Amino acid sequence: MHETAKKQETAILVGLINRMQDEETATEYLDELEFLTDTAGAKVLKRYTQRLEHPDSRTFIGSGKLNDVKSFVKANKVDIVIFDDELSPAQQRNLEKEINDEKDSKVKVVDRTRLILDIFASRARTAHAKTQVELAQYIYMLPRLTKMWSHLDRIKGGIGMKGAGETEIETDRRIVRDRISLLKERLETIDKQMETQRKNRGDMIRVALVGYTNVGKSTIMNMLSKSDVFAENKLFATLDTTVRKVVIENLPFLLSDTVGFIRKLPTTLVESFKSTLDEVREADILLHVVDISHPSFEDHMNVVNQTLTDIGAGDKPTIIVFNKIDAFQFEQKDVDDLSPVTKHNISLEQWKKTWMSSLNAQCIFISAANKENIDEFRKMLYDKVKDMHMKRYPYNNFLY
Repeated sequence: MHETAKKQETAILVGLINRMQDEETATEYLDELEFLTDTAGAKVLKRYTQRLEHPDSRTFIGSGKLNDVKSFVKANKVDIVIFDDELSPAQQRNLEKEINDEKDSKVKVVDRTRLILDIFASRARTAHAKTQVELAQYIYMLPRLTKMWSHLDRIKGGIGMKGAGETEIETDRRIVRDRISLLKERLETIDKQMETQRKNRGDMIRVALVGYTNVGKSTIMNMLSKSDVFAENKLFATLDTTVRKVVIENLPFLLSDTVGFIRKLPTTLVESFKSTLDEVREADILLHVVDISHPSFEDHMNVVNQTLTDIGAGDKPTIIVFNKIDAFQFEQKDVDDLSPVTKHNISLEQWKKTWMSSLNAQCIFISAANKENIDEFRKMLYDKVKDMHMKRYPYNNFLY
């Protein structure tokens, strides 16, 4: 017998244009939200944006735009409406009532935070990652208890339905808080075990790969360590920190691949993944990987730098690795085109002569997929690790 193929869920995306994010920025955010939706397994049918100074306190968007959304959802039998910002519990309840105005209507309303939590839930493989995601889910759902526990049933599937792991959960807040306390205690135990593991790794220099999600960190990890770390063109392919011993020439060091950062990363996830981020905090050298082919790579760098500052790792020795030069594209302006030059008109060589040339940190341009400039990259990393090792462990200098 052949199992019937599961129907792919359909979704529409909703975002706002305001003084905090103009139309171009809102479009970039929705591009990323669509990639997140694709990673979660749904197909985006349409996008909606609205100019509002502030989100509507009741339904996030105005009544006119909400009617447009409802009409499209009904006409196209859409499964999910995804908002690019975090909805308050009241906004989510009101939207669900407005959109599901018919008895047989079961359209889900999901915000960006919930979507990211769902992706993390589907990507978690180890007990450690599952515990971290479960804690983040409970913290997120605690103020949203009304009519939400049905979402936790593992029998159900799809975006917004990947629950925290129990088939029947009481709606009593005390039980939820007890569960959160238990998960925190469990994570504290795991954190202590991981701290002990880090201390037992010896005196080798530790290097950590950091960067925005889907910039090629795992591909670089595989290339340098000759390992088989899972890598694919999806967001958050890596959740668990992977540590490998790498040897360049005669110099060994430890290399760790960590979870990618993203704009509007839920604070509950940052807290839950504390032990994973500790790998970054305790690293001696950071390899900040950047997808140079992405139109918003500068914004991605700012997000990563801010996150590093927030976790106390902003001042570490860093090599900026501009990856995916093979995919870099720019729009050549005609000679008689007098319109202002935009970042889309800047070639890779021109980029190298802009602010990048004055960076305090070292930087290099590579293609991990096509093995371009890899020897130069290895040499730069080797020199960095060697210099730090010689200063820290002068008694081992005979190795060089």
